[in-house]
Amino acid sequence: MFAPEWWHWITLGLVLTMAEMAVPAFFIVWFGLAAVVVGLILLAAPDLALPTQILLWSVLAAALVGLWFRYLRPRTVSAVGTSAADVTGEVGVMVGDITPETRGQVRFQKPLLGADLWECYAEMAIRAGERVRIVAVEGSYIKVEKAR
Repeated sequence: MFAPEWWHWITLGLVLTMAEMAVPAFFIVWFGLAAVVVGLILLAAPDLALPTQILLWSVLAAALVGLWFRYLRPRTVSAVGTSAADVTGEVGVMVGDITPETRGQVRFQKPLLGADLWECYAEMAIRAGERVRIVAVEGSYIKVEKAR
């Protein structure tokens, strides 16, 4: 039966970590890091059986992913400024006319939540070129009103 050596796990870890560059979800890196840790453990204790190695890798990967989603990711997201509360009150310019029945687009001077052009709606008619203020972020749309 094939039993991987310590350098197999480290190589797998490096490959998975590099794969994160092709799939930028910041998810695969945790599986790669777990593989590197298993490789280092196997270097210190070379007599671990293959099922034990795979179990160790699975537990470490699950723990690292859980740690990421539970503690680290929320801090990163709020630190970058992707909170909807951070953009409430921002002022932009309407690209086209909108009415309560139609949606439009608003352009901001600087990107908000990753985009400078947002789909929007309003409870009143607003003409193109008028300045508007964000009232709320609702999914992929923003609710706007005329800026005062």
